[in-house]
Amino acid sequence: MDPWLRGFGLASLVANVGIVVTGGAVRLTKSGLGCPTWPRCTDESYTTTPEMGVHGVIEFGNRLLTFVVIAIAIAALIAAWLERPRRRRLVTLGLVTLLGIPLQGVIGGITVLTDLNPWVVGLHFMGSIFVITTAYLFWRRVVDTPVTTTPPRPLRQLAWITTLTGLAVVVAGVIVTGSGPHSGDGGAKRNHLDPETVSQIHADLVFLLIGLSVALYFAAKIAGAPTRPAIILIAVELSQSVIGFVQYFTHLPVLLVGAHMLGACLVWIATLHALHATRRPEPTVPA
Repeated sequence: MDPWLRGFGLASLVANVGIVVTGGAVRLTKSGLGCPTWPRCTDESYTTTPEMGVHGVIEFGNRLLTFVVIAIAIAALIAAWLERPRRRRLVTLGLVTLLGIPLQGVIGGITVLTDLNPWVVGLHFMGSIFVITTAYLFWRRVVDTPVTTTPPRPLRQLAWITTLTGLAVVVAGVIVTGSGPHSGDGGAKRNHLDPETVSQIHADLVFLLIGLSVALYFAAKIAGAPTRPAIILIAVELSQSVIGFVQYFTHLPVLLVGAHMLGACLVWIATLHALHATRRPEPTVPA
């Protein structure tokens, strides 16, 4: 295995999670409109100006990080292209990841142009979840060993149900965020949904996800399949749940909200890992 390919694949995944966290910092410091327009930072300048203060620096700095993430994705794609024998699916995943990053930048620009509309901000976060998914699958395909046994169909179905529930948890969390106080700017709109109601729905989905994850562990154990992915998933979910409950009852301090955003990415990656553990063997291609 090419160590450069493995390293760039992991770096791409970490970078895409990292830019979610820095994007969260932009919102939590009320710097969402630090650059009040897009693609320029101001009507006259592509860069921040001293008059814009720290909020402009934070927002513009997050925009610059996009180019770092793109550079890492390009390096990963080149490494996949140069690998011999070349793996078509790996190259495709690298390309999709690369194209998804500037698309995310465009959605981020639309959030600015719409004065941080909470639904567009939510779409921006879900776009990050999509890119994290492709980056994870890229890295996973790099480091995977071939599967020799076919997992039981009920186990794989349960893994898919767990994954879809995990996605529903993420979406509900985005809606909760859109109803809360951290809008990214003092004058930004909220989605006008009742925070207590949507938080309760989010919590109910979390309980369902944890229950399904526990069921996935026992199903894997009975089937003789690997149980470690389900254990990791349960551990990450419980940690994220603790952060979520503490932040809710302490009135959403910014550090805990930022940690919860990171936790959302880690829960999703752990969910993908649990699903991936139930994958079928790939068909062999005759020489």
